[in-house]
Amino acid sequence: MQDHEAREALRLSLLDGQLDRAERDGFRERLAASVPDAAKRAVYQSMAFDLAREAIERQAVNHHAALNWLERIVKILNPAGTPGPAGSAAEACFSPQHDGAARIARLFDTSRQRADVCVFTITDDRISDAMIRAHRRGVALRVITDDEKQHDPGSDVERLAQSGIVVRMDNTEFHMHHKFALFDGALLLTGSYNWTRSAALHNEENFVLTGEPRLIRPFSELFDELWGQFGGNP
Repeated sequence: MQDHEAREALRLSLLDGQLDRAERDGFRERLAASVPDAAKRAVYQSMAFDLAREAIERQAVNHHAALNWLERIVKILNPAGTPGPAGSAAEACFSPQHDGAARIARLFDTSRQRADVCVFTITDDRISDAMIRAHRRGVALRVITDDEKQHDPGSDVERLAQSGIVVRMDNTEFHMHHKFALFDGALLLTGSYNWTRSAALHNEENFVLTGEPRLIRPFSELFDELWGQFGGNP
């Protein structure tokens, strides 16, 4: 199933106002036939969230119907037994070959309790939108970023803060150059990848995802140390 076919199938089922058994079975069959990997499933899920948001903004569907539809789509894309964030033992993502932004957005969309972000610069709206969705869903987000990058063209730092997400910056003469994030204390993302459109579309970048406790622990400790250093107690 091509991306445009998946998007059209999702769009039509959303505008129908329902996702009956026949539609669910048909989408599952087409999904199974295309054998999508975790990154591709993340792309489809990101499509679904974008379509729902656009439909709500146009008042094509109400919030309740859109949320019910999203819940069904997410279950289809992540059936029982499909590893979620905590079950993803190891994964590598390379840009621009893979859709890194969609993969990161999915991590926020599937987070349940908390996400800690320590990234040099954030300008990719797809990721920022997913962070705001998670925050509104009740996920506790903390963001650390570089103070000089908040004023870059397209920076989403102020928008994240205005949405209610707590953001802290280094406010030093040096750069806060880390690029890592922790999801539900069970999954670590780290690599060269800044959360920008350039990283997604043009740069040669990478990040890895791991559930290895021996790596999660020191990164979690570092985050808490920086969080305290840049604004008070964790």
